[in-house]
Amino acid sequence: MQGTADRVRTAAAPPGWLRYWPLILLGAALLPGAAVFFVGRWGEAPAAQAWRTVALAVFLQAVPFMLLGTALSGAINAFVPASVFTRLLPKRPALAVPVAGVAGVVLPGCECASVPVANSLIGRGVEPAAAFAFLLSAPAVNPIVLTATAVAFPGQPTMVLARLLTSLVVAALMGWLWLWRGKTEWLRPSVRHTGHRHGHSRWAEFRGGFQHDFLQAGGFLVVGALAAATFNVAVPPAVLDAFTGSAWLSVPFLAGLAVLLAVCSEADAFVAASLTGFSPVARLTFMVVGPMVDLKLIALQAGTFGRAFAVRFSAATALVATVCSAVIGGVLL
Repeated sequence: MQGTADRVRTAAAPPGWLRYWPLILLGAALLPGAAVFFVGRWGEAPAAQAWRTVALAVFLQAVPFMLLGTALSGAINAFVPASVFTRLLPKRPALAVPVAGVAGVVLPGCECASVPVANSLIGRGVEPAAAFAFLLSAPAVNPIVLTATAVAFPGQPTMVLARLLTSLVVAALMGWLWLWRGKTEWLRPSVRHTGHRHGHSRWAEFRGGFQHDFLQAGGFLVVGALAAATFNVAVPPAVLDAFTGSAWLSVPFLAGLAVLLAVCSEADAFVAASLTGFSPVARLTFMVVGPMVDLKLIALQAGTFGRAFAVRFSAATALVATVCSAVIGGVLL
């Protein structure tokens, strides 16, 4: 009996270096930054200062919204009955996906806030496909982001409309794609109790859920911020100029740049507006892909839902978001 238990524990344990993948991820973010400081012309003080500034800016920019998301997650877990979600969302998962995507307008935060909220929704019995549609749409279709987009692109209401429509379409498509091809073994949500337990203080449950989500998400946010800073500083401005003249290359290039820069969705419209050498479609792609797939978001998803999910879901989302931006932007812009 004891031998059987030992074999089960051994089989369940991740093999070799996979046990230490958070440390490997942290090293992947830190070592390039160290190289920036010590090697060649990147050892100059201005480069090192720029790296530290970008890393700190990404982190501080995201922390308030991550606090909002973890607070909402804890409040949902402790105070909102599970029956609320079953009443608000259609029973058919295929219909619940677009409804959850439209519901993203109620979360006034960035992508860092949407991850813990989506995790809490899954824990309360919401269909994962609907929770993922909410996760993708909330950072891009809430009123704060749309207002910022209108300010960044004055006199261009079609840009705001294109961002709203494209983000909703991508969120729905990814939710339906999960229903069609998603596998439960890819998803490893955080281990935590779901909902209020009789005889326990709701405020104590709120504090416990908030602390758990914030500490877990905060560590992965640091990793994502360091990696984003490394890419931000290491890419020379001349690389941008090489892609501005190509209509075909500019769209995937700005999609990739959005992933690497990891700009918060409340600020990405102003960054996109400053990229005047690129076409409107390419700049739309930057604003659609960034809130759905970036380095800090990939790290947060990996820490919350598991690596198997984060790798597959992020790659598929980046592809779908780029194609939809090119198609819808080509029609509207």
